[in-house]
Amino acid sequence: MKKVLVTGGAGYIGSVLVRILLEKGYYVRALDSLKFGGDALYAISQDPNFEFMKGDIRNDGDIDRALAGMDFVAHLAAIVGDPACSKFAEEANEVNWTASVSLFEKAEKAGIKRFVFASTCSNYGKMSDPNSYVDENSELRPVSLYAELKVKFENYLLQERKDAKICATALRFSTVYGYSPRIRFDLTVNEFTRNVCLTGEQEIWGPQFSRPYCHVDDLARAVVLVLEAPVEKVKANVFNVGDTTENYSKRMLMEEIQKQIRDAKAIYVDKTEDPRDYRVNCDKIKNELGFTITKKVPDGIREIAKLMQSGMITDAYSQKFRNI
Repeated sequence: MKKVLVTGGAGYIGSVLVRILLEKGYYVRALDSLKFGGDALYAISQDPNFEFMKGDIRNDGDIDRALAGMDFVAHLAAIVGDPACSKFAEEANEVNWTASVSLFEKAEKAGIKRFVFASTCSNYGKMSDPNSYVDENSELRPVSLYAELKVKFENYLLQERKDAKICATALRFSTVYGYSPRIRFDLTVNEFTRNVCLTGEQEIWGPQFSRPYCHVDDLARAVVLVLEAPVEKVKANVFNVGDTTENYSKRMLMEEIQKQIRDAKAIYVDKTEDPRDYRVNCDKIKNELGFTITKKVPDGIREIAKLMQSGMITDAYSQKFRNI
């Protein structure tokens, strides 16, 4: 039985990943500081192949304990998103850079065989040609501290440490959406759907700006795929995660919501500047590793709409559903 350490295991993507790993027969240890609580892991807390460890990757002792006896590391722990990194810049530098380097170095000493890093398509920033698609060979143009730190750690893993014994891979995640045990409503698809369900309308700034989108289940599946892929295909390699057909402008997202939610009103606000505007080609992971998505944006809208319309969430604007 292979043993996997998932940093950030109680998070939006992490809580889905640990479940998939358990279903596939892995022993899973989740390390999380519980900044947003541990509710997402309650349902699997009694699984004999699951272990939770409360800790902070900035703490050397916590890292050492978490790595002990593990085979693989899925590194998801981070201060996530442009707003959070901007607001908590010092913590972002500590977690997303300094502690991440320390984690990798300690993983190497501990004999970890594989290290998968959750990066982001935000690294592409704003495309020089708005009519084109960027891919893994395109210029990285980070326009936020969040993306700058992701690029910096990618360079460390894939260039400075490319000859390390560990098989390290970076996954540039598309913008995530969909249901997760640690639900978030500060993500575009989820936020728009929540607002329309509760208020009947959504104000949209810069409706023409695009990004790629990928369901949380599929992002988690991509991590497992890389952990199981032949070393020669993934070592010191980077993959965009998503599907090339799943690039949407904000206007397109709203139009998909309007197809499912009757009388949803869109209030478009023209805005000529947006720091992020990129359409991403995700063919590499499909062609080289056989990755295909199982859900599309309309499926995620349906999930969030069902959740909101159920009435189970009575405080959908609560701070606990946001990263800041």
